[in-house]
Amino acid sequence: MALNREQKRMLQRQGELGPDGEPLRTKRNPQNRPQNEKRTGPTEFAREVRSELRKVAWPTRSETINYSIITVVTLVVFTMLIFGLDWVFSELVLKLFNA
Repeated sequence: MALNREQKRMLQRQGELGPDGEPLRTKRNPQNRPQNEKRTGPTEFAREVRSELRKVAWPTRSETINYSIITVVTLVVFTMLIFGLDWVFSELVLKLFNA
């Protein structure tokens, strides 16, 4: 593998090359976590998810309805805007080529 000086210096700073420029043969941890750290089991994971969901500030029913109405109205307005622009441009193109 041919490396220039900048690449060699960068890899040496990262600890992947030795001072002589040869690659270091170290076993890398694929999950980037310490070897002594255990994985979380499914029951502990579910318990943690449940406790985090309790901390969420859920919207009230009226807030949800208001947000839904705002979303639908915005969707209709933008749909009509895009339809109108499409119609205007298509008419302009048809008049341009039929002229």
